[in-house]
Amino acid sequence: MSRASSQHHPVAVRRKALGWSQDDLSARAGVPRSSVSAIEAGRLTPSVTAALAVAQALECSVEELFDPGGKTLAGGALWAWKPRMDSGRYWEAEVGGRKWLYPVETLSGSTWAHDGIWRDEVLHERSDWDVARTLVLAGCDPAAGLLAAEYAAASGFRLLAFTRGGGAALDLLKQGVVHVAALHRSTEEKPQRNSETVREKLGGGYRLLRSADWQEGIALPPGDTTQSVTACARHVRQWAMREPGSAARECLDDLLGKPQAARRLMLSHQAVVEAVRGGWAEAGVCVRLCAEDAGLRFLPVRKESLDLCFPAAMERDPRLQALIRLLRSRAHRRLIDELPGYDASRTGELATV
Repeated sequence: MSRASSQHHPVAVRRKALGWSQDDLSARAGVPRSSVSAIEAGRLTPSVTAALAVAQALECSVEELFDPGGKTLAGGALWAWKPRMDSGRYWEAEVGGRKWLYPVETLSGSTWAHDGIWRDEVLHERSDWDVARTLVLAGCDPAAGLLAAEYAAASGFRLLAFTRGGGAALDLLKQGVVHVAALHRSTEEKPQRNSETVREKLGGGYRLLRSADWQEGIALPPGDTTQSVTACARHVRQWAMREPGSAARECLDDLLGKPQAARRLMLSHQAVVEAVRGGWAEAGVCVRLCAEDAGLRFLPVRKESLDLCFPAAMERDPRLQALIRLLRSRAHRRLIDELPGYDASRTGELATV
């Protein structure tokens, strides 16, 4: 794309209408300036998370900024989100009465075989799995693999649990490409934050199913001797930061007193842990389970409520009913209670937004 035509990219048009520089958009979206430049020049197709972050910063929908036609394959099949490659594997599921295709990702604990492959926009089916027997969830619970395994064993349905921050998960729910979105903004001090966030982003007509309560805090290298959260906020210079819109990023911004810019973003609790364990970050915000499983020190900051949000109209769907039964079962609640930092005392409770 030429420099002249790049000025007409919807991202560039919207950014300039707001009077922002590329640096301004970079800071607000938490996306590197080089990526903003490449997106506007047509040299880069952003990831789902980056596209959502840019759209949120510019107060637009993803569809307004990026080519909606890129979701459709020959024959009318629809991608839930645009694949990053020209060929690969995919899963299928029915959401909202429509069949969607999901590019295969590494899912926590997943052993699901792909349903087909695509090459040059041509689908090659390999599975006769009933698309109406798959439940699609977006969220950042590191124990989602355990949930998927239990769910399959108890119900015979399949659970695809895609790793996304709370803000990105709600956006996917709003777009109608997932059944369930997980978020964990409610705390002991602000117990209604999950409901308020759903109402603000999606409106009414939704249900919240409590998955667990858990501890979120700061992961530190094993040999670190920092004794308090306050000391971490004061002395740590290199944080492993989550993407804007995630509860972990919100928690970190609260600790530091203001939003922070980041050159590189971690898209999961596990990615934060790997950054700290690998030594390129001094600390990061994540849930206790990830920190302890990685052998890191953990300083608790707050207790949060992890809720699963779904449309109230879908509550009678057999896939949702199977999920509710599982979360309310004694065996599942006992398993959740045994995970570091998790509390199942309210697991299975339902609330209306």
